[in-house]
Amino acid sequence: MESEFFRIKRLPSYVFAEVNAMKEHARSVGEDVIDLGMGNPDQPTPQHIVDKLVEVARNPRTHRYSMSRGISSLRNALVDYYKRRFNVDLDPEKECIVTLGSKEGFANLASSITSPGDIFLIPNPSYPIHQYSFILAGGSIQYVPILPNDDFLITLKRIVKYSISKPIALVINYPSNPTALIATLDFYEQVVDFCCFHGIYILSDLAYAEIYFDIDPPPSILQIKNARNISIEFTSMSKTYNMPGWRIGFAAGNSTLIKALARIKSYLDYGAFTPIQVAASIALTESQNCVEEIRNLYKNRRDILIDGLAVAGWKIPKPSATMFAWAPIPSSFSHLGSLEFSKLLLSEAKVVVTPGIGFGEHGDGHVRISLVENQHRIRQAIRNIKHFLNSYDIILKNVENRNCKNRD
Repeated sequence: MESEFFRIKRLPSYVFAEVNAMKEHARSVGEDVIDLGMGNPDQPTPQHIVDKLVEVARNPRTHRYSMSRGISSLRNALVDYYKRRFNVDLDPEKECIVTLGSKEGFANLASSITSPGDIFLIPNPSYPIHQYSFILAGGSIQYVPILPNDDFLITLKRIVKYSISKPIALVINYPSNPTALIATLDFYEQVVDFCCFHGIYILSDLAYAEIYFDIDPPPSILQIKNARNISIEFTSMSKTYNMPGWRIGFAAGNSTLIKALARIKSYLDYGAFTPIQVAASIALTESQNCVEEIRNLYKNRRDILIDGLAVAGWKIPKPSATMFAWAPIPSSFSHLGSLEFSKLLLSEAKVVVTPGIGFGEHGDGHVRISLVENQHRIRQAIRNIKHFLNSYDIILKNVENRNCKNRD
């Protein structure tokens, strides 16, 4: 029996599903597909972190339920990280909480602060959980620009001025997934001042704080005076330490929002497996050489990809942060849109990328390319794409013929 469940109906069709299905079919028939789609780190977790997990897991006392808010040593490690990295002092009891990855934390916070019809301000394009966590909770969405500049601030002021009801919260994400844009402390200061004046919470996603190249380390919004009066910030172990499957993240900042998140989580989970939390605390507190190595790995891959594709005829801005390149669709294919272009790139070049439409309608002119294959595979992808671009007239003619047959 099929049911029309209310929250499920509010979700659009999963635009990545078609590309994923094509990828799995191609692999099932033996085709060599280079997957630059999902932002899933391909390297192992640093050995000293794994060793600590194994050591602690051997103690049967750690096999019991853990703490939903996170064990104290891990929250203290997060406090030390914020002090060392941002010169921000946090209270580990009131201003920190451990989450099952930043995505879970974001979704649970949304469910704790959203009433039906509440308005939330979300950049477009943005990571899907940024908007759909509030949609699932019954909220309404208004979009703001993604560029951290005057246009963002002007749009923010206009929305608040003419909104029927005051927005509850603003979501920001810098370094940005998918666009790789970064923000400055000056931008954060203006946003904090505006939101403090209007009583609007700020939800900052800082998951890519440690994946940056050729620039100063990206700042935290919590560095701004008075930010903790209205702001909460989500971070993650996934990309910084190659720990995506471990599902460990954090929220830090405003004590009211932390308390709300903690209350929701107390009904939903008992926290991550204790050995994982202990290993995560070791990751944060011991040598950070592994983070530098991970950063250099992505930088090298970025340079190979961007420089190689430029020679192949596809010029893409070189990202200063994240593990992604936000690539404008080549002009010859721009009329197709990001989903059809992604499908074509997979079928003809055997390269998987993520269609920009999956991050919002303003992303439809781009695809996201993830740096999750080794240098050899990235070079192979470049060769495949070069051949694809050089054959664009034949490929587009075949597409047109197929479309004509389908219409007939």
